[in-house]
Amino acid sequence: MAAMLRRLPLTVLTGAIVVILAGIGTGTTSDAHAEAPAAAATTAPPEPADMRPLFDGKDLDGWDGDPRLWSVKDGVIHGETTAETPTEGNTFLIWTGGEVADFDLRLSFRCTATNNSGVQYRSRHITDRPTKNKWQVRGYQHELRNEETFPNVSGFIYDEGGGPNGRARICQAGEQATWETEGGKKVAASLIDQESFKELMKVDDWNDIVIRAEGNHIRHYLNGRLILDFTDNDPTRSLSKGVVALQLHQGKPMWAEFRNIRLKSL
Repeated sequence: MAAMLRRLPLTVLTGAIVVILAGIGTGTTSDAHAEAPAAAATTAPPEPADMRPLFDGKDLDGWDGDPRLWSVKDGVIHGETTAETPTEGNTFLIWTGGEVADFDLRLSFRCTATNNSGVQYRSRHITDRPTKNKWQVRGYQHELRNEETFPNVSGFIYDEGGGPNGRARICQAGEQATWETEGGKKVAASLIDQESFKELMKVDDWNDIVIRAEGNHIRHYLNGRLILDFTDNDPTRSLSKGVVALQLHQGKPMWAEFRNIRLKSL
């Protein structure tokens, strides 16, 4: 082999070396590195150290809500409306530990399919005007549903309490989008399709969510996967801080349960 190489012209040897190096640069190892950032971006970030538990599994200390509707059952927060004990207007169990700005919030939920629930964040407890009940809030809501068919699924951002001039469904589950001062919502990409969401969502079971808000950038994760990426570029509408709360929706009787609620300010 050494003798054969000595007989080859220098230009041939040089070309061979270039081909070999180019192959190294475009091989399987390089492809794996190129795909890693995209894969990492679709996966929930590792849980931060020293997360603060917001619920001890025993009582509702640190929370404020309608005592007829909220309780602790089998170590989880249980909210329920019935035909005999309905709610007039959406009502919330509000965490009284203060406002949060940039944060990582993690919890598990399950709920009935007869109605929907939600997790409020960067929201305001409405106390400066008459409301249908004492526990109403206004702000970003991470929708919670026991459904798997787009668009009525868990994970979209709803403008709770926005009224007739509100933004309603600000960003749908599965979207990477922005909201601009001029032109409103602009969708940049799709994060998950219908079939993949059906595989991800655990109907009639516990599901894990992560809500991560940093500045005007918000991300929602379901069972470890990114399902919403939203940037609120409208300074007249974006919210920078507020309370955390859990929802029971008015209308048809329903129940929702929550556990392992923990928070980290960023």
